[in-house]
Amino acid sequence: MTKSLSFFLAFFLCSVYSFSQSGEKTIIEELNSSKSGQGRVIVMQDEVVDGLLAIRQQTDTTQKPGVIDSNAEFTKVKGFKIQVYSGNNQQRSKREAESKQAQVREAFPELESVVSFHSPFWRLRVGNFLSKEDAESVLREMKKSFPTMGREMYVVSDVVKKPVN
Repeated sequence: MTKSLSFFLAFFLCSVYSFSQSGEKTIIEELNSSKSGQGRVIVMQDEVVDGLLAIRQQTDTTQKPGVIDSNAEFTKVKGFKIQVYSGNNQQRSKREAESKQAQVREAFPELESVVSFHSPFWRLRVGNFLSKEDAESVLREMKKSFPTMGREMYVVSDVVKKPVN
């Protein structure tokens, strides 16, 4: 009886000691700690990374959602762009997208235009619009300026840049 009481008392004191330690463990310390009935993980990490993690924990968490960097000029959000061109002819589509990009930049220099390749398509997308109505308004102007390209231009949902205020 006294052995079981001693064992229980020792177990209780060890439990109280482990719960009373101050400070929370980092994720690396938690992963490196051994637990009964579980496998063992050892994470080797440079001290520089520990310093970076500490900096990240001290950053302001009250920023607007979607902000990548507090010093950034823009944040990326869901919005709309105008797709001016899309082609999958590998010999000609890149040149055609870049040619149309030059035309659009000349007529609408205030709009950002991006040529991208997502296999198998080369695409030219223009603008950063938060509302579909704004994109459609500019699309109507673009169709007036480029009547030959008008049939292939339309508004698409995309990730856009929003100025940080």
